[in-house]
Amino acid sequence: MAFALGPRASAAGYRLAAFERTGSTNTEAIEHARAGERGPMWFVTSEQTAGRGRRQRAWIAPRGNLAASILEVMDVAPAVAATLGFAAGLAEEAALEKVSLEAALRLGEGRPRYALKWPNDVLAGGKKLVGIGLEAEAVGGGLAVVVGIGTNVVAAPEGTPTPAVSLAALGVQISAEELFMALSDAWVEFRGIWDNGRGFAEIRRLWLERAAGLGEKVAIHTGTMTLEGVFDTIDDTGCLIVRTAEGRLVPVAAGEVFFGPVASVGAA
Repeated sequence: MAFALGPRASAAGYRLAAFERTGSTNTEAIEHARAGERGPMWFVTSEQTAGRGRRQRAWIAPRGNLAASILEVMDVAPAVAATLGFAAGLAEEAALEKVSLEAALRLGEGRPRYALKWPNDVLAGGKKLVGIGLEAEAVGGGLAVVVGIGTNVVAAPEGTPTPAVSLAALGVQISAEELFMALSDAWVEFRGIWDNGRGFAEIRRLWLERAAGLGEKVAIHTGTMTLEGVFDTIDDTGCLIVRTAEGRLVPVAAGEVFFGPVASVGAA
């Protein structure tokens, strides 16, 4: 099965560049933007060899996993563009629910349960299934925004800060191509709700309904310090709000998040 856009994405004017193998779909997208591509355009592969995630960690997709990046040049501020990651998480979660329907019927109570982890991951059973990363660069005509979405379809990496899992290990037997088709259609819906940031209030509401660790103990590594408290909410800019033991509400713009019992381990 070849990569193809879903019917909703095709009707909305999205285009697709599919690769049998590439270093990084995000790099492909940025290079196309520098060369004049304005999108909206998807760049996808089932084998990525040189991708980078947050904090420059390797983001490798062995054959059978999905690496997908969406490029669009838009007239928004970088801080607004950053909130698009929450819409991406919602789109991915919706796509996962769609392709997991057969597994849900077969597995019953043992079916996969997905949750969104701040800022841009999707978890299944507390383990990382999806990583989402955003890049932005000024180009002629606006800001080139690239959202990269990597999903562990057939295999998951080991030794990650948050233990990882694959769809195959969860009992969901689908291909990267099937997942991408569902994702491209779900993207149209949630990108539309986001509406260049104007609809972030609704995106925030939907995201919080699916948030992992909301109301639970959390530890956040910011690179220079560790903040501990309770995950209270996210604000209207996408910052995670931590309620400290003293009752202070502290906004966090970036950091590595550890929940529950893992919080004390991650903070060590």
